[in-house]
Amino acid sequence: MSRRFGEIKPLKTRGGRRLPREGLSRILVRGTNWIGDAVMTLPALAWIRETYPRARITILAKPWVAAVYRLSPHVDDVLIFERPGRHEGSAGLFRLAGALRKEGFDAAILLQNAIEAAIIASLAGIPIRAGYNTDGRGILLTHAVVVNREVRRIHQTRYYLEMVRALGCRGAETRPRLKLTGEMEEIGERVWRRYNLEGRPLAGMAPGAAYGPAKRWPAARFSALADMLTETLAARVVLFGSAADGEVTGEVTAKARHGLLNLAGKTNLEEAVALIARCRLFVSNDSGLMHVSAALGVPTVAVFGSTNPVTTAPLGEKVRIVRKDIPCSPCLKKRCRGDFACMNLIGPEEVFAAAQAAWEA
Repeated sequence: MSRRFGEIKPLKTRGGRRLPREGLSRILVRGTNWIGDAVMTLPALAWIRETYPRARITILAKPWVAAVYRLSPHVDDVLIFERPGRHEGSAGLFRLAGALRKEGFDAAILLQNAIEAAIIASLAGIPIRAGYNTDGRGILLTHAVVVNREVRRIHQTRYYLEMVRALGCRGAETRPRLKLTGEMEEIGERVWRRYNLEGRPLAGMAPGAAYGPAKRWPAARFSALADMLTETLAARVVLFGSAADGEVTGEVTAKARHGLLNLAGKTNLEEAVALIARCRLFVSNDSGLMHVSAALGVPTVAVFGSTNPVTTAPLGEKVRIVRKDIPCSPCLKKRCRGDFACMNLIGPEEVFAAAQAAWEA
């Protein structure tokens, strides 16, 4: 998968308008709502920072992705969009808009595609409102980037980069990168001690996937892989995920011959990120934590089935993708309507071979 920008025709804004190079001292960026998407917006944030080095950049984000944005060196502040919570409903949106109005933002760059982001920026009286003309929101934007079919087919990291490039931003970073702060290092140390993880190198696994079961490699195969990692590499296998992943991580744990540490639902995102950074290997379905691992520079093995690695593969020098090239994949369906061949054809031995290569590299 090439990352060169010459492959597609450069995007343009409606009327050819670009952001002013001077006069933007406070910039609001509406972040995306999912962990993986948030990671894939990080290079775009780097470009905004490189273009406006003296501006104060504030991210508006949902609480469950805030930790990702706080780890970006290009972000000064993170404001929480509390919905569910005090920003629920029309009254909540007006409450949020009022709080943003008091901040005196010069411009809003909307990485999220929804019309709601443009409505909030308009209600907040932010004079410059820029983003893709998706979801019928073009009329609310002062700088609307015209989206086309071609840009929807490239990697999502580049999807966001092409948007800010059309707005006049420039930069060198094209790959998401996360680096723990001193505070996050301390969080990792506390979690490490809490679960007594001294003695053996860690292999992390994320057997869940929020989008649907079609993205999940069978739990029994994760169990078999965990046993191989334990027996061959002497790894301590740790399962990561949200509380919603508890059923699948419980199944993986139950079917494994060796004891696994199941942390699904037992850590917040900051703790999970800090502990993933200490892993020697991370194996995952196409998930948000997969992108976190790759951005941290952890050797990452990603199992793809129904989704498309051309658009959502983790980016990094230590990434390995395991998938089967069959006619129905990628289908982008939440549930398989056939024989689930895209995942069933991937055996634990094949994933272990990729994992061992990553481990020993």
